[in-house]
Amino acid sequence: MMRLPWFDYRAPRTLGEAARILAGEGPNAALIAGGTDLLPNMKRRQMAPRMLVSVRQIPELRRNGSTLGASVTLSEIVRKPALPLGLRQAAAQVATVHLRNMGTIGGNLCLDTRCNYYNQNYEWRKAIDFCLKKDGDICWVATASKRCVAMSSTDCAPALLALGARVRLASSEGEREIALEELYNNDGIDYLRRRPAEILTEVTVAPAPSTYWKLRRRGAFDFPVLGVATAMVEGSARLALGAVASRPFLADRANDFLRGKALTDEVIAEAARLAASRAKPMDNADLDLYWRKDVTAAFV
Repeated sequence: MMRLPWFDYRAPRTLGEAARILAGEGPNAALIAGGTDLLPNMKRRQMAPRMLVSVRQIPELRRNGSTLGASVTLSEIVRKPALPLGLRQAAAQVATVHLRNMGTIGGNLCLDTRCNYYNQNYEWRKAIDFCLKKDGDICWVATASKRCVAMSSTDCAPALLALGARVRLASSEGEREIALEELYNNDGIDYLRRRPAEILTEVTVAPAPSTYWKLRRRGAFDFPVLGVATAMVEGSARLALGAVASRPFLADRANDFLRGKALTDEVIAEAARLAASRAKPMDNADLDLYWRKDVTAAFV
C-alpha cells in the first residue's frame, strides 16, 4: 500500500492569507485544490511537501462566469453551456466523473508533466536509478539530453490556448495577468513560469466556436497522448497542440498560414501538415510515437 508522507495542512479563507503562507514556507509548501494529481504523486514520493495549503475555501477562486476562478471544478465547467464548446469538451474528457468532481481548472492547467519512467512508484524508480526529473541524473527517454522531456498532459490548456485565454497570478508581492501561453516552459521539470509563491487565481476566456479532440487508448480515465484544439478567433482559425511536448503550445506556423484564409480542403490539409511538423512526441507515453505524429495531422 502506498501511503501519504506526513505533512501539515492549512486552509486559508482569503487569497492574501494563502499568499502569506506560501511566501513564508517557500519550497516546503504546495498548493492543493482537488488533489487528484498531487496526492498520487505524493504517495509515489515524486513530491514530498511539508505543508499543503488548500485553496478550496477561498471565495474569490470560485467565480464561475466568463472569468473562471481557479477552484471551479471540471464538472462545473462541463455543465456550463455559456462556456466555449472546446473547453467543455476538454474538461469532459479528463479522467472520470468522480475525479472531475474534485479536479479544478487551475489544477488542470498546472498539471505535472508525465513520463513512463517518472510516473511509477518509488521502488520501481529506484530499481532503474531514478531519472532526471526526480532523484536521478539521466533522462531514460533521451539519454543524451540535459533536459527532461516529460510531456504535458493537461487537456484544458490546448483548448484555452486556441481560444486566446489569459490567466491571473497573485502573490504577496501583487498580481499580474499574462496570456496562457506565457505560463509554460518546454521543460519537463521547470514546466511552469509561475514565480515562487504565486497562485493561479483565475482564467479569462471569450466565447468562440471551438472544439477539442483527444487521443488515448481507452475512452475514459486515460491521460491524453495527443490533444488537438481549434477555435475561430477574430475570423481566423487557431490551432493548439497538447501531449506532444513538455508544454502545450499554439501551432504558430499553421496559424500564420490560416490567418484570413477560407477553410477549403486544400488550406486545411496544408495547415494539418504544418501543425504536425511542430509535434515532437517522445517514446515516454502510450502508443507509438510516429503514429501519434501522423494522427496529429489527421485530427487537424
